[in-house]
Amino acid sequence: MATAASIASPTDRRHRLALLLAGLALIAIPAPALAQNRDRQQSLEDLIPDSAVADPEAWAQDQQGETGEAQPETDVPATEVDVDAPLEAMPDLSVEWPDTLDLPPLEPLTPDPDVQLAQDDDTVEPLLADARVERLGGGLELAFPQAEESFPMRSEFVSRFAQLSTLHQLGSAGDNIAVLAARARRDEALLGTMLRIYGYYDAQVIRSVGAIEPGETLADGEASVRFDIVPGPRYRFGAIDLGDLMQAPDATALRGAFEIQPGDPLSSDKIVEEQYDLDEALGENGYVFAKIGRPSLLVDHDREEGDLTLPVTHGGKYVIAGVNSSLPDFLSSRHLQTIARFHPGDVYRRSLEFDLRRAIVATGLVSSVTITPREVAAPTADQPGSVMMDIELVKAPLRTISGAIGYGSEEGFRVEGAWEHRNLFPDEGSLRVHAILGTQEQLGGVTVRKNNFRGRDQILTLETYVGNTTTDSVEARTVTLRGTFERRSNLLFQKPFSWQVGTELLYSDERNRVIGGIPRPRETYLIADVFGRATIDTTDSLLDPTSGFRLTGFLAPEVSRNGGAESFYLRNQADASYYRSVGGRAVLAGRVRFASIQGAPLADIAPSRRLYAGGGSSVRGYGYQAVGPRNDFGEPTGGLSLVEASVEARINTGWFDGALQIVPFADAGSVSLGATPDLQYVSYGVGVGIRYKTGFGPIRVDVGVPLNRNPMFDSPVAVYVSLGQAF
Repeated sequence: MATAASIASPTDRRHRLALLLAGLALIAIPAPALAQNRDRQQSLEDLIPDSAVADPEAWAQDQQGETGEAQPETDVPATEVDVDAPLEAMPDLSVEWPDTLDLPPLEPLTPDPDVQLAQDDDTVEPLLADARVERLGGGLELAFPQAEESFPMRSEFVSRFAQLSTLHQLGSAGDNIAVLAARARRDEALLGTMLRIYGYYDAQVIRSVGAIEPGETLADGEASVRFDIVPGPRYRFGAIDLGDLMQAPDATALRGAFEIQPGDPLSSDKIVEEQYDLDEALGENGYVFAKIGRPSLLVDHDREEGDLTLPVTHGGKYVIAGVNSSLPDFLSSRHLQTIARFHPGDVYRRSLEFDLRRAIVATGLVSSVTITPREVAAPTADQPGSVMMDIELVKAPLRTISGAIGYGSEEGFRVEGAWEHRNLFPDEGSLRVHAILGTQEQLGGVTVRKNNFRGRDQILTLETYVGNTTTDSVEARTVTLRGTFERRSNLLFQKPFSWQVGTELLYSDERNRVIGGIPRPRETYLIADVFGRATIDTTDSLLDPTSGFRLTGFLAPEVSRNGGAESFYLRNQADASYYRSVGGRAVLAGRVRFASIQGAPLADIAPSRRLYAGGGSSVRGYGYQAVGPRNDFGEPTGGLSLVEASVEARINTGWFDGALQIVPFADAGSVSLGATPDLQYVSYGVGVGIRYKTGFGPIRVDVGVPLNRNPMFDSPVAVYVSLGQAF
């Protein structure tokens, strides 16, 4: 076979092919002479005689001579051969070998439409001449026509696309061209959808991807994908069908709430916005049973318009007949009507229904509220119908046990506990028993409160308590009876203006102490006053404000009897605080306080009613009531006027899922003996604290250092732990 492999001429090639075919024929015809060993698998070499290999032409002539004639060049089917006959001659087989080979031309490869290869300098030729290109980062560019009027919402469009784009979110660094092309296809579909949302139904989006070799990756930051956007004409609204809206009594006003007119630029976003506005207008104008179906838009490309159908069923206009409680012995219908911000006969408004639901939840007496308007009278041609507000209530647990713990290194421990039944005297009449056990204060009291008394968010409170206070400045045993009526802010309804008025009657036995072996005389005081407080609040949070301000004023005319003598004086105080967010990472907070007692000398004022400064909510770094003038025994005497100022930065750290704040602060305060501040002695304190935010307010830990402390009375460091911000 090696010889056959070395034959190079066309004739020899024909001979080689003839030998191969002859060998194949021999395999197909099992001659007895070749069947010497039936157990051995014969090969092609075994079947070709050595003479045929040595001289193929002579061997072929010999085979022809044995028969006397040439064999015809025809194919003989194997079924026509007598397998028992001896092999007499080889058929003359020959195949013309072409000297030249004409093959059909190769079909040119169709380029991938997803990929446009760049030029030799690795740049993509812009498809829009004089385009305005917006680079989004991550190897992504959007190209728009230069004329602003051709696509006026460009900035909004780019910002919106950046939030949804797969390429922009995942970037292109490290990706191969196949991955990049797949993401480009998804973003191309996204751009097409967005363009139709804005009314560009004939827009074209042409994508181009930077050229790289197969298997290579794109360089980090390389601008590799570009979308050229040809917006085309913007379609407009054609006919607008709003169902039976124009048959409503307030058809003109309701149609005005749906601010889409024929000829306006087409926008799917505008349809959604105006559908919401129309639904709100129906709900706020008495159409309690109104329904709005799914909008449909029929786009006509010939007219370049879209016909809008919004099936509206107005359902008739109604007024409110009243409220009906499912638990009249628990929360009566009359009381719920007091809470509501509407009266019978008022036009139904959906916002009033939502407001009533929130107000009932704010009572804390129910776990769920369901309000269902029920038709009482159907509307007529000239009169609205009426609906009853059926209120389904589910009671919540009514008894509560609460507590609080506080600590100050200068004030000691303070533990508070309370038990309360929130609806012992329906409607919303609560009984609360509370107590305080502390290093400097012990107190026990009983409070009866009536919420939503004769009006929404109005509270009537009667309380009595017995207390004992022991500080460096005051030792007093006091029995107090107090009543207040107020309009208060709460967590659900923070009010811009709140107020309180009240009266107080107390009996106090004070300053019965022995210091340095010198007994002090016991003094008793019988004090009565009336007072009022008002607050203006523009802050964004009741417990942890980040913006706005608060202003609070307090006035209390007071009469005091001590040792047969009576004193009349006016206690007053003003507080102001301001909050401002800085860069979203910190809140700057500041406060000032001014207070004074007018009309009586200091000696006629009970020590417990005088003005003091110092402590965790005053001048931090000093002990409770430790700032101000002292007597010969070193005791704080209090004063008739007070000035305080504080500033702090509440810095968000991001730790504990953003719940932890670091708060550096600085405080200053002065107490004067006269009714007018003289600022003769001002105490300064600085420090740092942490705040851990919880659902019920921040937990506060402050460490303060007095800057001009008195070594005899003031510690070098003071620590305060409590709930809520310092101010």
